[in-house]
Amino acid sequence: MSDGRRADARRNYARILAAAEEEVAAHGANASLEQIARVANVGSATVRRHFPTRRALLEAVSAHRIEALCARAVELTGEGDSGAALMDWLEDVVAYCVSARGLAATLAYDGPVHENSCSAALEKAGEPLLLGAARDGVVAPEVTVGDLITLIVGIVLATEHHPDPAARADRLFRLAVAGWGPRN
Repeated sequence: MSDGRRADARRNYARILAAAEEEVAAHGANASLEQIARVANVGSATVRRHFPTRRALLEAVSAHRIEALCARAVELTGEGDSGAALMDWLEDVVAYCVSARGLAATLAYDGPVHENSCSAALEKAGEPLLLGAARDGVVAPEVTVGDLITLIVGIVLATEHHPDPAARADRLFRLAVAGWGPRN
């Protein structure tokens, strides 16, 4: 089935996306769009035609990781210990964000002008986990998946340049989680 684009446009899109994945992995969310165009062997205008904003490019680069995290949330939903299931999933989100440079920036709140499809997908996928944990009294009822994603994004961005970002992000996330329970 055709996606409606010419064959050369589909090839350009695939080359740009492959180059963007490499550049974002190497340089994070601020990877040079001009370098991506050079690596993909296309002009800057072609990159911008396919990805009109940096956010659109980052979302495309992160799409398969977001899909994997959403599938993991579904897999964990309904497990016996709702708090442990939520924590397992959130630890996966932290680990993915640390290992996949640019993913945390993709999930960052971008204001009311832009619908953040990556965050929206994670929020929808994580909602059943959070509802189960809230129902079981493990998480305060006012906590949202959006709150937790924002917390993770902040921690990952703050630790991005640490000598051991994974360990530091995990430590800070665990410190933050210790205070997420319901107030007595």
